[in-house]
Amino acid sequence: MMRFSKEGRSEDKIEQLADYIDQSRAMVAITGAGISLSGGGVTYGQLSRSIRLGGFGSDRFLRSYVKTMHRYHPSPSHYALRDLEEEGKLIGIITTNEDCMHTIAGSKNVAEIQGGFQINRCSKCGRHYDGYEIWDQEELPKCESCGGRILPWELYSHIGLWEEGVQKAQDWISQADLLLVIGTNGYYGSAYWNYRRRDAVIVQINPGHTGFDSVADLNIREPCDDVFRKLKARRGNAPEVPLDGERRGRNG
Repeated sequence: MMRFSKEGRSEDKIEQLADYIDQSRAMVAITGAGISLSGGGVTYGQLSRSIRLGGFGSDRFLRSYVKTMHRYHPSPSHYALRDLEEEGKLIGIITTNEDCMHTIAGSKNVAEIQGGFQINRCSKCGRHYDGYEIWDQEELPKCESCGGRILPWELYSHIGLWEEGVQKAQDWISQADLLLVIGTNGYYGSAYWNYRRRDAVIVQINPGHTGFDSVADLNIREPCDDVFRKLKARRGNAPEVPLDGERRGRNG
């Protein structure tokens, strides 16, 4: 098992993070709503207000839900994680977000444990309609087989967990020597957290306090976009991170 060297450890937290990443052989990121805020994303509290419109599962509700979750774009932090994956440092991303922003930013290994807008089912017959592009149209999509309402996984499952995503999360976290916890309170962490290596180093990036405070080896109390910009300057070997993200579909 890898042991992170602490000799000559800098008091500078960005320098410490850069050192951890350079030493890591298998890093995993755990992300929540906080990583999407600068790209126009919303928190669960904000989203819950739109959920109350028209009743759960109604067309009015679904239009509001899709508009809320489908109107923004990846943040610089999404692209920074993509770059770490391309560099061979990051083996996977575990997220409770349904917005598909990690995939849109170019990340390949993403475990969406609550599903997302690229995992869709007909509410009537259960036919699969996978791919977030189905939502890039003016009208709500209907099932080609039965005409039923198509729902993203979180709504179809009534906010249940997506088993395939959970299995990926458990596999990746069991291999990781470094965990980056970014903009999340750890909701649904019980599905995978106990599978982590006990010697894994935990770094939390979050301007607020969460339940990870007491278990993190390093807490960085800054917005994640600021942290990754500083990290890039320190490491100096990552591709350029877009400042404004890239819009998707007809919203672009």
